[in-house]
Amino acid sequence: MQAKQAVGIDLPLKVLVWLDETGVTWLAYNDPRWIARRHGLDPESAAHATDMAVRLDALAHAAIAP
Repeated sequence: MQAKQAVGIDLPLKVLVWLDETGVTWLAYNDPRWIARRHGLDPESAAHATDMAVRLDALAHAAIAP
């Protein structure tokens, strides 16, 4: 948000988890790299977004692992 205040519309990052009518659990979130592109962040901020995306992806995969 320090680079571009408008990015605050997409922060804080959120994760949505829900159970559908068939009993399948779903997990969804906005990729931080997409947020960086959406707001035209500078390369340094975009690099931080990439790091966040990698960590969030690992967390999501760990959460859904059997």
